[in-house]
Amino acid sequence: MKFGKLLKQQVQVTLPDWRDKFLSYKQLKMLVRLMQAAAALNGSLEFGKAEAVFFYLLNSEIDKFKDFFIDKEEEFIILHKELQQRNKEVVDLFGPNGSQPSETCYKDEMTKLRKEMVDFHGEMVHLVNYSNVNYTGLAKILKKYKKRTGGFKRLPFIQKVLEHLCFTTDLISKLMKEFESKISELFPIDEEIERANEVIMLDGEGIFKNTVEALLTSQENCVILVKDNSVEPGSGGSTPVCKPT
Repeated sequence: MKFGKLLKQQVQVTLPDWRDKFLSYKQLKMLVRLMQAAAALNGSLEFGKAEAVFFYLLNSEIDKFKDFFIDKEEEFIILHKELQQRNKEVVDLFGPNGSQPSETCYKDEMTKLRKEMVDFHGEMVHLVNYSNVNYTGLAKILKKYKKRTGGFKRLPFIQKVLEHLCFTTDLISKLMKEFESKISELFPIDEEIERANEVIMLDGEGIFKNTVEALLTSQENCVILVKDNSVEPGSGGSTPVCKPT
């Protein structure tokens, strides 16, 4: 399947608020075709116009999803701290040694917290996949530009592109691993909770596997693109409301 169709499918299955944040791959590909047609007709003026628009749009797209990635990363850091605080509050309040020990409230709040953590983990996976998909699209567009126009003519700009393409997902990956460990630490209180936990952990493992694959693909693509072009990259929650009975 061609990348354009894969990108369309990815946009359809992603979070609704994220759909306009993906790469405008179709528009960029059309501009590359215009440059190719102008070059074939020896239309240097038309080629120059199309190339200027191409690089303007390309730069805007890079800024768009770079800013989006950074904003989401900052949002996740805040939510990570909030969920950690929630966990501490539940233990300190309803845990066996808490100020208001309650097995029922502790179980209820931990179940809610566990679900929020799994949901949060899933959103972090979306962000890693978002980064990978946009990187792949940009890599393909740059290769099309090189192939159809005779090579890169703006190496400083391309180097900037490569620096932004190789998104740093180390922090998000670290947060995901922390949440996987934390979810496994939230031990079940009875068999029903244990069964629910098994389902959650299976989902979590599947999500994490997809994340690792996305990260590896992104890193491999980055190395391939840099090598091909001989350009080196630049060196929520609230306090528990359950009342014990």
